[in-house]
Amino acid sequence: MLKLMGALISLFLIIIIFLRIPQENVGLASFATKSNILGSPSSATRFLNILTGIGILAYFTIAIQINLLN
Repeated sequence: MLKLMGALISLFLIIIIFLRIPQENVGLASFATKSNILGSPSSATRFLNILTGIGILAYFTIAIQINLLN
């Protein structure tokens, strides 16, 4: 169960990192501004920062638990 959750959090973090591609990259940045998926740029940045931090903490917690069980 922990390995499955660890894999899901890993995929989640990869997706978040792709959403955080720098603004000069025209492809994803233009998509995000045209579709307005994440709202305004400042609130989207803050939201992604919080989400990334929570995901990293959850990943480390699960990784430590998996290592202690082995």
